[in-house]
Amino acid sequence: MTIHQEVTIPASPAAVFEVLTSSDKFAAMTGGRSADISTEEGGAFSMFGGDIGGRNIELVPGERVVQAWRSHAWPKGTYSLVCFALSKSGDGTRVVFDQSGYPEDAHEMLAGGWQMMYWGPMSEMLAGK
Repeated sequence: MTIHQEVTIPASPAAVFEVLTSSDKFAAMTGGRSADISTEEGGAFSMFGGDIGGRNIELVPGERVVQAWRSHAWPKGTYSLVCFALSKSGDGTRVVFDQSGYPEDAHEMLAGGWQMMYWGPMSEMLAGK
């Protein structure tokens, strides 16, 4: 199963990339839930107070973030691949998002969760930046 979503965030690709890769900015976007995000390819990350973790696979500033991503509620060793492709779109950033490799029973929660936990809060936080 896969999730494919396309959204426009009212900010520059650099600003969107920064939120995705900055511990402090990510935590601010999520209302203060702790985040520890490495800025290095191969580096580990932990987000949402430790509920989500994984490793950065590819980081191309202002263009792409690829991560091996997992919920700690999933069976041990289960990771999905997430890709955030960023491109300028008018005054904002077009995010083309894909996720694959997650447990089948997580599909509905994940598909709705990206809007609720990422796209909505990120748009609100970055409006006008």
